[in-house]
Amino acid sequence: MLDREGWEGAKFVCSPPPRDLASQAACWEGIENGISDLFSSDHCPFRYDDPEGKLNAKGSTSFRWIPDGIPGDETRLPILFSQGVATGRISACRFVELTAINHARIYGLYPKKGTIAVESDADLSLWDPALKRTITNTDPNHRPDYAPYEGMEITGWRVKTLLRGTVVCDGGHRNEKPASRYLLRQRSPLCA
Repeated sequence: MLDREGWEGAKFVCSPPPRDLASQAACWEGIENGISDLFSSDHCPFRYDDPEGKLNAKGSTSFRWIPDGIPGDETRLPILFSQGVATGRISACRFVELTAINHARIYGLYPKKGTIAVESDADLSLWDPALKRTITNTDPNHRPDYAPYEGMEITGWRVKTLLRGTVVCDGGHRNEKPASRYLLRQRSPLCA
């Protein structure tokens, strides 16, 4: 991706960098075999056409001036679902562990977050495992001017999201901006 013609490769400057096929296979092995506990992103989007973004003047003089980061917050879970669950690499339960349960445990928010139980917040994402979509930059919740995975075919997509039991996103459209609430973090036994 970094070798794309012209300045297109700047869109993919991020840390860690895009991986070759052998490294991708090793990453999948860690996800499949339980070596990796979390699947996450540092979602650090920059506009491509912005004078302070990927096309800034200093970037053409030295690689170190290209802003480091790519958009990915909205597409990372659909990609994991499509490439993991839909292909049979991981189970739906492993998907939930990697994206919700383990995060809540490590950050000391479990069982308030990360589980479906009495006294827990009803934070849920409902998925249609057969829904096929193509990633485009025209997604209504996507603000950067490019999508690094544009054109990728996805199987399985989030269709509804609830925060504390309130539907906040339905069919890809936000219904309302929910009020935030501070949660006191408990010391995680995983970090003791």
